[in-house]
Amino acid sequence: MNKPVETGASQAPILTIGDTRPPPGVAPAAQRWGSDVIVDLLHRYGLPYAALNPGASYRGLHDSIVNYGQNYPYMMLCQHEETAVQIAHGYAKASGRPMVAILHNLVGLLHANMAVYYAYIDRAPVFIVGATGPMDETKRRPRIDWTHTANVQGQALRDYTKWDYQPTVVDGVPESFARAYGVMMTEPRGPIYMCYDAWLQEAPLEHEVPLPPAAAAAVPTPIAPDAAAMEQAMDMLVAAERPVIMAEFSGREHAAFDTLVELAETLGIAVFDINSRLNFPGCHPLNLSMVKDVFRDADLILCLDVRDWEKPTTELTSTTRELVSLVPDGARWIDIGFGDLELSSWAMDYQRLLHADLRIMGDTTVAIPQLTALARQRLARDPALGPRVRARTEQTAARHRAARAKWAAQAREHWDQVPMTTARLASEVWDVVRDEDWVLTAGTLNDWTRKLWDFDRPHRHPGKSLGTATQIGISLGVALAHRDAGRLVVDIQPDGDLMFDAGALWVAAKHRIPLLVVMYNNRAYYNDWEHQIRMAKQRGTALERAHIGMDMDDPEPDFAAMARSMGWYAEGPIEQGGDVAAALRRAIEKVKAGQPALVDTITQKR
Repeated sequence: MNKPVETGASQAPILTIGDTRPPPGVAPAAQRWGSDVIVDLLHRYGLPYAALNPGASYRGLHDSIVNYGQNYPYMMLCQHEETAVQIAHGYAKASGRPMVAILHNLVGLLHANMAVYYAYIDRAPVFIVGATGPMDETKRRPRIDWTHTANVQGQALRDYTKWDYQPTVVDGVPESFARAYGVMMTEPRGPIYMCYDAWLQEAPLEHEVPLPPAAAAAVPTPIAPDAAAMEQAMDMLVAAERPVIMAEFSGREHAAFDTLVELAETLGIAVFDINSRLNFPGCHPLNLSMVKDVFRDADLILCLDVRDWEKPTTELTSTTRELVSLVPDGARWIDIGFGDLELSSWAMDYQRLLHADLRIMGDTTVAIPQLTALARQRLARDPALGPRVRARTEQTAARHRAARAKWAAQAREHWDQVPMTTARLASEVWDVVRDEDWVLTAGTLNDWTRKLWDFDRPHRHPGKSLGTATQIGISLGVALAHRDAGRLVVDIQPDGDLMFDAGALWVAAKHRIPLLVVMYNNRAYYNDWEHQIRMAKQRGTALERAHIGMDMDDPEPDFAAMARSMGWYAEGPIEQGGDVAAALRRAIEKVKAGQPALVDTITQKR
């Protein structure tokens, strides 16, 4: 049953699906209201947190959550709707469980649009609850309920959500809620949007509204791949001499991290991890992630839940946009995943079409163990296959060791320069956190963390960062997901990204989310600065003017002062690499005591 939650408590209890009873000690109201039904469903489906920015359009639901539901889901006040959605996004990535984000009417929805889009392309299950002014014109307040009401509010984000719906009567709330949950959690997962009429929420509930059956399955079973196609795939894998596995979203379920190791080891296949999720151990001898040369002599590429197959397998000349494939012409391709399911007609996140030799529709959490079982059968039947696998394993391991050794040597280059290099910063942070049960949230310091750290367990990293103005919010959600486990969650935080939403720092302090932020502060939007340098070289214009509109100087933001003003422990700015470790250790003491901490470190532009 539900655990009691004290008023103002910083953590929510965990409910199980099927539990709708209010917590002990809650005095039942004399009258029930329409929004109480929504709370019943939030309890029934075990959604523990709700990130929000306040709004009157859901004042009925707000009251029902606080009082009827005894602040379950636990409300997390945010300064911006983008932050609310991003926290739910990060929580879903790290935990595999959905979280609620509540958006005020049309205006809050429009504020949140970018964050919803990123949740969509990152396949994060976010249960977005919205509200609209009354559809009954006689119940609309003058002016504000008209300017904040849309005919079809879900239209604003329909191109990048899996489903949206606005029930017209309270009796339509349970079925649509259940459908939304199932759609959201069915692979490939993604955000949904449920819009609740303000008067539907606020009207007295005159009759009991039945909820979905407690024993009903909330989500369909996974899509299983075709058995004959899997045999064909194994024929191709066994025949190949230099196969490569490419993985992008297969690691969304932590069990797939280990099953992919079993598959790779069984056939001695090199793995290239695209890192939209952490798919494969970083220091495993078969890991050749970030070694693009592995594709130059590949004769077969097995794509496991991959959308972005093109970037890893090509070389780009950014200025001219010319692409050159690294893969030999005769190489064969196998694609196992969700194919063209859930394509948007608007967003082009589906990437370029892969004309694979064999395309198999299926969930890789099912397909990977099946491939391993088939591979073991082939090894048992074919005595010549084992020596080939062992030889290939040894060759790949040698390439892996060479790559790691090269990266370690490169990290020492320019070691004492001031400001420090990104490689030096990655090294200093690793030396301090390596003996902790650590999690890296989103930023990888231009992949230096992936090159130098040991990503040995699936929870170490939920996947690479997305666009600017997303990382701090997503990182808060990741930290929230790991809070009860007591892990040290580290966000290597770009400076430009934090400037988009500095108010997110307050959210962490307010809601007791322990997080270590290490600023990746090069005092510039340098990714775009580099593009201007390319343009200047291409066009013969002045290189010294490439910084205009890109630098973050005059004045330089004081991130440590900013963090302290919002309840964080903070130090910095630090330019000397040798000063980083001691500052990190002091900060980690604070994080372990429950306080978020920020260390502002200054790095070179590149």
